[in-house]
Amino acid sequence: MSTVDVTPTRSPAFWAVADCWNVVRRGLTHYQRQPVNIAWQLGFPILSVLLYGYVFGSAMSVPGGGDYRSFLMPGMFAMTMAFGFINTATVVVYDATNGVIDRFRSMPMASSAVVSGRGVTDLILACVELTILMLTALAIGWRPDGGILNGLAAFGLLLLLRFALIWVGVWLGLLVPNPEAAGGLFAVAFPLTMISSIFVAPQLMPSWLGAIAAWNPISSTVAATRELFGTPVGSGDSWIEQHALLMAMVWPLILTAIFLPLAVRRFQRLSR
Repeated sequence: MSTVDVTPTRSPAFWAVADCWNVVRRGLTHYQRQPVNIAWQLGFPILSVLLYGYVFGSAMSVPGGGDYRSFLMPGMFAMTMAFGFINTATVVVYDATNGVIDRFRSMPMASSAVVSGRGVTDLILACVELTILMLTALAIGWRPDGGILNGLAAFGLLLLLRFALIWVGVWLGLLVPNPEAAGGLFAVAFPLTMISSIFVAPQLMPSWLGAIAAWNPISSTVAATRELFGTPVGSGDSWIEQHALLMAMVWPLILTAIFLPLAVRRFQRLSR
């Protein structure tokens, strides 16, 4: 007499989520065993806070007046999120060059798990980084005046920017040949963050440079978070500056729509 197999079958969606979580656990385990990596990622923004806030802060001006450190801190939060794509690219290219991704591709796992798992891992780490950086800011005297709900909204916008840049990092990590080349991406990130409203308001720059800085996607997130944190900074006259809150949501969606498909397509084209 034949028996009937009553083993419940799992849907592809279930295995996609389960495989994604396994990749996330792997990534978090690496950071748990090497916590110095998170400390290194936070070192540069914390050093920048001390350098710009205390060394150069007395010489910096804020449109409409006000404390420069209050003006600077939302920019530091956004800069930390922006620089995160370098870390993403470095981890991805390390896995690619050491055969980890090839081993994943040879396993019976969802093809989306490697890319989505990297994204979820980096988003979790971004929450940790932001929390530590905000606690550091509070310790040196930064006080947001926008209220708890606005503060949470600002936190969400910063994570939305990081989420969009994750896919930029994954795509670049699958393109560059080795981890050393991924480290060279700092040469791209540095002008991207400097020509923005992180350190200086665009209206204080030369007109042509201020226009470039105002249309930098990072500037929209910085301006929106300053508004939500209650930092009294007068916005510029351009359309992009007047609608910073809207564009802080639109820019990450545009970046995600462009680079997420590129990252997935690049991963699918990798040789087994």
